[in-house]
Amino acid sequence: MILELDCGNSFIKWRVLHADAASLFAEGVVDSDRALLESLGSCDGLALRHCRLVSVRTSEETGALVSLLEDAFAVTVSCAVPAREMSGVRNGYDDYERLGLDRWLAMLGGFHLAAGACLVLDFGTALTADFIAADGEHLGGFICPGMPLMRNQLRTHTRRIRYDDLSAARALENLEPGRTTVEAVERGCVHMLRGFVLAQMELARSYWGSEFAVFLTGGDAVLVAGMVPEALVVPDLVFVGLGMACPLS
Repeated sequence: MILELDCGNSFIKWRVLHADAASLFAEGVVDSDRALLESLGSCDGLALRHCRLVSVRTSEETGALVSLLEDAFAVTVSCAVPAREMSGVRNGYDDYERLGLDRWLAMLGGFHLAAGACLVLDFGTALTADFIAADGEHLGGFICPGMPLMRNQLRTHTRRIRYDDLSAARALENLEPGRTTVEAVERGCVHMLRGFVLAQMELARSYWGSEFAVFLTGGDAVLVAGMVPEALVVPDLVFVGLGMACPLS
């Protein structure tokens, strides 16, 4: 079995594939290294042979997780690393090592699936957009706060904005002007996400007309999927790229 990990700033997304890498054995999202070990330990029949991961954490934090996994499961952990060029995609950053690895792998996965020009939109803690031309050239991208950052900033810095996650979920049942603070905040943040997406679509069309694919990934992609009907929602796009960056043979 193959353990794959996407270690973000806030959460670790994990999945276990059967040995053929074609079918899923188990998956989940946790908020700590210890919770990851507990989740894996509760999987009946788990028999890991390989592990690969991508991490945007510090080298110290990533190294500590790698040590935990190697001690717990006696596997060698392969970590994705920055590259100037891979699988036909050329990193567009002046300093290619500064491009976030999660973005890089999502671009690899998107270009592989599109086999041509594509726009990759990732809706996580941060919201990112990346443009990859038909020849594999990364034209650059944008980063702005995602839903978690926007709502947390308002909760933290505005004394009268206090509400729980259940209230937030209920507030998104529609996007009409809010009649409560939670509705106004949550719906306002969604409209900001959607405005960002429309701007990226307009820019992509200025580059490529209609000859490009759009990929939506990340936990909040569902909030904008309806406004881009031609887009493909690929929750595991980073894992597609991870398999390319860290092949098993």
